[in-house]
Amino acid sequence: MTRESLIQKTLQHLEQLPDQKVKEVSDFAEFLLFKIDNQILTEGIQKMVSESKSFDFLEDDEEIYSEEDLKEKYK
Repeated sequence: MTRESLIQKTLQHLEQLPDQKVKEVSDFAEFLLFKIDNQILTEGIQKMVSESKSFDFLEDDEEIYSEEDLKEKYK
């Protein structure tokens, strides 16, 4: 089925539902859109952070402490 035919079929079904059920379908559609928006936002943030050079300076730092500097070692 094409997208357009699915939309038309869904609209026909919605016209037959009582008002409360139409509200439930509307709420569910909003929920799905909210999930998609959050996923897109999360993926965008992950991509931005992974490509960021903000913490590259840490790779150039020398090691200040070693294992010998520890007072206690836990296993």
